[in-house]
Amino acid sequence: MTLPWWSFPLTLLASLLLTGLLRRQALARGRLDIPNARSSHQVPTPRGGGLAIVAVFLAGLSLLLAGGQIGWSSFLPLAGAGAMVALVGWLDDRGHVAPGRRLAVHFLAAAWVLFWLGPLPPLPLWPGYAAELGWAGQGLGALFLVWLLNLYNFMDGIDGLAASEAISVSLAGAFLAWQGLPDRGASLPPLLLAAASAGFLAWNFPRARIFMGDAGSGFLGLVLGIFALQAGLARPGLFWAWVILLGVFVVDATVTLVRRALRGERLSEAHRSHAYQILARRHGSHARVTMGAVAVNLCWLLPLAFTAARFPGAALFCLLVAYLPLVLFAVRAGAGEERA
Repeated sequence: MTLPWWSFPLTLLASLLLTGLLRRQALARGRLDIPNARSSHQVPTPRGGGLAIVAVFLAGLSLLLAGGQIGWSSFLPLAGAGAMVALVGWLDDRGHVAPGRRLAVHFLAAAWVLFWLGPLPPLPLWPGYAAELGWAGQGLGALFLVWLLNLYNFMDGIDGLAASEAISVSLAGAFLAWQGLPDRGASLPPLLLAAASAGFLAWNFPRARIFMGDAGSGFLGLVLGIFALQAGLARPGLFWAWVILLGVFVVDATVTLVRRALRGERLSEAHRSHAYQILARRHGSHARVTMGAVAVNLCWLLPLAFTAARFPGAALFCLLVAYLPLVLFAVRAGAGEERA
C-alpha cells in the first residue's frame, strides 16, 4: 500500500485549520505573549500554535503505521518521545515548569528514543575509518537530542524561522533518503513533518498571528534529531548529512551560548543576542532573515549534505566546510553580544 499524494496537502490543511482554532482559543482565554525589553516582537500575540504541528504529525504518523509505510521501530521513538517533550512544553507554556524538571523529561525522552533505536552504528570520520562508539554512543546520542530540542527553542524568536527551518530541512532530508536508501518509506515522516509545519507557517509568516510556543519548538527539535539518528542507522553518512542541514540553527545557538558563557553571563537568563535576532533588528525585517536562512539551507548546506550522504568517508570534512563560514558569519554578526 502506498501513501496517496493528496495526503500531504490534506496534512497541511489540517494543520492550517487547527492552528486557526488554537489561535481563536488563545485569544478568547487571554493566552498572549506580552512583549518586553528582550522580545523581538512589539504586539501581544497568541501562543501555543505549535500544538497543531504536534497533533497533526502524530496523527499522520499513526496512519503511516496503520498503512504499513513505517514500522513500530520508527513510530515508537517519534511518537513516545515527541509526546513527552510536547507535554512538558505545553505545561511550561501555560504556567511554569522548573528548568531541572523540564531537563529531566528531555533526557527521559532521549533515553526512550535510544532504547528503541538500539546501539548506534560506527560513525564515519574520514576515508577508511569509522569510530566505534559502543555505549558512549548512547550518551552522545542523548546529549545530541537534548541539545537539539533546546537550541530549537532558543532559535524560535522571529516570525517564521522555526517553521521554515523544519520545512526546508525536512524536505531536504526526505530528498536524501529518497536518493540514498532502498526503503523509500523513510522519506515519508520528514515529508509529513514538513506539511504539518507548513500549515502552521501560514499563520506565523510573514507576520506572526500566533507563536509556536515551547511545545512546538521543542517537539520539532527532537523529531529532527530522531530523523538524523534513524537516517544514520540506515546509512552512516546520512547522519552527518542531517547535522549539516541543521547547521544554521546549530551554529547560531552554539556560538551564542559559548560566547555568553565565556563572558560569565547567566545562561538561563533571557536575552536576544542570537545572530538571527541581531540581524532582524539591524535590517528591520524578520522576513528577510527567515528567507536568508532558508536560502542558506538550500543553496549552501543541501549540496554539502548530499555529498556527505554519497561519500560517507568525506562526511566530516563536508561538515567542517559547511559550518566554518556559518561560525565566522555568526561571530561577525555579534552572536552572544547583547550590545550588537
